[in-house]
Amino acid sequence: MNITFQFDCTDIDWDAAAAMLTEGLGPRDPEELRTAFENSGVVCFAFDGDHLVGLGRALTDGAYQAAVYDLCLLPPYRKQGLGGMILDQIMRRAKARTTILYSVPGKEGFYARHGFRPMKTAMALYAERAGEMAEQGYIE
Repeated sequence: MNITFQFDCTDIDWDAAAAMLTEGLGPRDPEELRTAFENSGVVCFAFDGDHLVGLGRALTDGAYQAAVYDLCLLPPYRKQGLGGMILDQIMRRAKARTTILYSVPGKEGFYARHGFRPMKTAMALYAERAGEMAEQGYIE
């Protein structure tokens, strides 16, 4: 494994990125995904050679708050420390005192190992797909 990181959106294969996220986190449209990453304060793409194998992003104000989104790896690259490396790259660049995130149900342990703790007062308002999000265990 020869992993390199990229911290901008130059020459990203958005179809491959969307396919990775769709498999790991749910449906993503390549053009909307490109827009989301281009408008994020921090992006991180992991490559094995020239093959995109992982990614993540954060919204940040650079001081107080950040929110991590779309941290995902291709299945063969999971459970090898790469997810933690991507998270670390994002956290160092987000430069925030507090960072929040959504975890895929069942993956909370990964984030707990990196210092994240469950919140008691977090809430979400979904403009679309609220029923699906409840079904998947994201909301009550």
